[in-house]
Amino acid sequence: MQNHSNITAAITGIASYLPDYILTNAELEQMMDTTDEWITSRTGIKERRLLKGENQGVSVIGVEAVKKLLEKTNTDPLSIDMVIFATVTPDMVFPATANLVSDQLGMKNAWGFDLEAACSGFIYALTVASQFIKSGVYKKIIVIGADKMSSIINYEDRQTAVIFGDGGGAVLLEPNTEGLGIQDFIMRADGSGVKYLHQKAGGSRKPASIETVTNLEHYVYQEGQSVFKFAVTNMADISAEIMERNHLTADDIQWLVAHQANKRIIDATRQRMGLAEEKVMMNIHKYGNTTAGTIPLLLSDYESLLMKGDNLIIAAFGGGFTWGSIYLKWSI
Repeated sequence: MQNHSNITAAITGIASYLPDYILTNAELEQMMDTTDEWITSRTGIKERRLLKGENQGVSVIGVEAVKKLLEKTNTDPLSIDMVIFATVTPDMVFPATANLVSDQLGMKNAWGFDLEAACSGFIYALTVASQFIKSGVYKKIIVIGADKMSSIINYEDRQTAVIFGDGGGAVLLEPNTEGLGIQDFIMRADGSGVKYLHQKAGGSRKPASIETVTNLEHYVYQEGQSVFKFAVTNMADISAEIMERNHLTADDIQWLVAHQANKRIIDATRQRMGLAEEKVMMNIHKYGNTTAGTIPLLLSDYESLLMKGDNLIIAAFGGGFTWGSIYLKWSI
């Protein structure tokens, strides 16, 4: 077997897509007992996007993002080896939304699958994809992170309705021999967190029935305070751990790319890492929590500020519980 130890997986292109409809805090004030001040002070969110219309699944977001990505990088769809779609809101239980996107965009030589790790989905998928590049097996992999959270949110539950939005993005991963791209990763999971954040019905344990629909069991269930405590601790810990493991100080890091769930969680992570506020990518105020979509949306929004060789720490925490961090050298 050839030695591929000098190959890293690098992001060579990024694109994103957001639906047009903007749901503002003012509109939520009309729908439920909440205020702009209450939402902003607790979450940092001002507005979020919703994908409206008949037959509009998360594949719409994936297709639009990947279409832009292929055009931007001047990539032939037939040259794509693999597609991984991180989402908890697939178009259908099966087939995989990755396959639907591949079909619509003519990526006929790619195989792929959906990966479900809630808000950590994109970094899980990036980590999986990077191994296929690093091993020398594949040359071009597309990783998509997107969710249509509005499809599983109860807009009468102010605990969740104010937080989530729809949107996402996609990256192209290719081999790099200049030492750029993914340097290291740490991924974690703890299934005992299920009781604090889950969707009660719709899976094989509790299939859809008149009863599950009537009881509103196809929506996100979240115990906010408990999730908040776990997220603050674990996202901060894992970001500090990857810095220590790679002998990085705050001065070495140009950007923290943190999952956009709550501004207070992001602030706690930043403080633990000893980073100045201006080194933190933030767009939660515009889009809310798009679950697997937040990290590609951040990278896309901040792309013009990123320089080749910049050290990024990417961190996420999600339902399951899932969490992790990636140390990446920007390569575009």
